[in-house]
Amino acid sequence: MESVNSSSSPSANPAETEEVFAEKLSDKWFSEQFDNLLPKIQERWPDLAKQTLEATKGSLDDLISVISSHSGNNSFGVKEQLEELFHSASDTTRGLAESLEPLEKQLEELLDELNTALRPRIEKPVRKRPLLAIGIAAGIGVLFGLLLSGGRRN
Repeated sequence: MESVNSSSSPSANPAETEEVFAEKLSDKWFSEQFDNLLPKIQERWPDLAKQTLEATKGSLDDLISVISSHSGNNSFGVKEQLEELFHSASDTTRGLAESLEPLEKQLEELLDELNTALRPRIEKPVRKRPLLAIGIAAGIGVLFGLLLSGGRRN
């Protein structure tokens, strides 16, 4: 017996399905990025109270309807303006990520240099006297344990 997927209708248009998926994805992205976008939204529509905008959190459609009712613009115009804000925010984020890339590479190089320079200096004495190294590590561990548990006894 074959199982039939009841959620897909034979008359469903693949383009419509992709559009619905894209809308859900943009709603999800919007709800995740709402706190970051709120200052830009307030800058664009300063007459709207922050609480009014926050009340729509998680719903792009609610935000569009609130802005359009307060500003007198139609929902299509508001949606276009919001899309411009979204694109500018994503461009800014992309720019920040690109500007951090060289710093990340430089940090990796410095860490590699540090590892290369310090590892032999640390490993050599430990290899010569392993019992002493274990004793020192155990002593430091006991010291930290006493210090940390000392505050709990009081």
